[in-house]
Amino acid sequence: MQKGKTVKEYIMSSSSKPPSCVENSLGTPWGLHQVCEKIGDGEEIGMVFVGRKPTGNTYFTCDKERQLKNLITTRILRLKGLQQGVNKGNNVDSYNRYIYIHGTNHEDRLGHPASSGCLQLANKDILELFDSVEDGIHLWIEWQSGSP
Repeated sequence: MQKGKTVKEYIMSSSSKPPSCVENSLGTPWGLHQVCEKIGDGEEIGMVFVGRKPTGNTYFTCDKERQLKNLITTRILRLKGLQQGVNKGNNVDSYNRYIYIHGTNHEDRLGHPASSGCLQLANKDILELFDSVEDGIHLWIEWQSGSP
């Protein structure tokens, strides 16, 4: 959104677990967040990341067993919670939980709960979003009627 108006919408997936800010819950956290790191600039679309580092392989060149897993692909926008006790600090810290917006190798699951806490986008969409936002931009995550 810019100046209170929606400028772009993306189909995404949140966690397959119930929403949660608690560490090890695998739920997508809610509330006010900030993009604190942009990772993967210049990498090939579909690049697989492990520990926020490119592996040198795209998801479509990985072996079939690896392709079955939910991979972090193309770009990473790392999130930091901004609400103490909600998504920041102690056992509810989005940054320490490694919550990202990232691409996925399972684009067919987008629009349905499918992640382990992160927000997943199509690879072309995360590429576009990555290029259009700056470090420090804010993100509000909420659920309405049980859906992200």
